[in-house]
Amino acid sequence: MTSYTYKNQSIEFQLTLKKRKTQGIYLDAYGNIELRVPRNTTDQQIKDLLEAKWSWIIEKQAEMRERTKGFKEKTYEDEEEFMYLGKTYPIKVVIESDLSRPKVSFVEDYLEIVISEQDPEVIKKALTRYYKQQCKALVEGRIRHYQPNFKMKPKSIKISSNKKHWGSCTSLRALTFNWKLAMAPLEVLDYVVIHEMCHMVHMNHDRSFWRLVGKYMPDYESKQAWLQQSHWKMVV
Repeated sequence: MTSYTYKNQSIEFQLTLKKRKTQGIYLDAYGNIELRVPRNTTDQQIKDLLEAKWSWIIEKQAEMRERTKGFKEKTYEDEEEFMYLGKTYPIKVVIESDLSRPKVSFVEDYLEIVISEQDPEVIKKALTRYYKQQCKALVEGRIRHYQPNFKMKPKSIKISSNKKHWGSCTSLRALTFNWKLAMAPLEVLDYVVIHEMCHMVHMNHDRSFWRLVGKYMPDYESKQAWLQQSHWKMVV
């Protein structure tokens, strides 16, 4: 391993000299850094590469390490925290033996889950159902908010468990949104709503599409970045 200090911060990295034409910086799931460079790369060129990408390296390494350190399997016990609109809230489990159906609601600054017996699977299902309901209400409300900007209206709005997409829009203007968006900050949910509504006008991701997205949300790239960096936290 090789170390390098810049801007009062130090990193360690693995230097790999290969038969290649380009330079590359790679981070694994644990934040370990590898530089892959041509065999004739000089020490100065390596320093220049590191310094040019320094902010990105520090940010990505911190993100990877946070994921590794921060992710834990949910236990569904009192005080465990779950995300809602970009913030985390503890849960409080209340047992009512004669309850016919679990209930989830905000009480002050925590999520209260009322169930008939202490069962992690029941709590998980109740929370998931709650997030789906909240996501539907939030999405429909934000679509109404942005609708005056669009001539076309959605034919339908659905909430999905699709793990690959935050949202989608068909050629028939059927909009679908991932229920986990209820965990994201409202401005991030807004970005996905705007994104899919813009697809009612432009079905592909050409310049016209992104120009339209930028018209209604100039800083949409920061919302994309939030989803890329925080999606691993959005779990039930």
